[in-house]
Amino acid sequence: MTGLRPLWLALALWGAVHPMYWFVTYLSQNDWSFGALIDAWYVNASTTGLTWDLTIAAVTLTLWILSEVAVRRNWAALWAIPATFCIGVSCGLPLYLWLRSRPV
Repeated sequence: MTGLRPLWLALALWGAVHPMYWFVTYLSQNDWSFGALIDAWYVNASTTGLTWDLTIAAVTLTLWILSEVAVRRNWAALWAIPATFCIGVSCGLPLYLWLRSRPV
């Protein structure tokens, strides 16, 4: 599994940078209004479905992280939770896999 560690880290970095580029672009075009960003998440049925899909995935990932941390005592893996909710699942999931796959 250690051969995948660099891939997990690369995906976590990509999952942090790429979506954030689009969020910053949107916010800079809309006077840095977070309310407008949240309203855009529910502008039509497609974006609402995607918003709920990612929300459910984020909650599921959080429960998985918490249940594994309780057993494995890998406290560093908890960093994936704020990464998931502050950046997105595209960063949180590969970050968790990177933290989880470290040698014990």
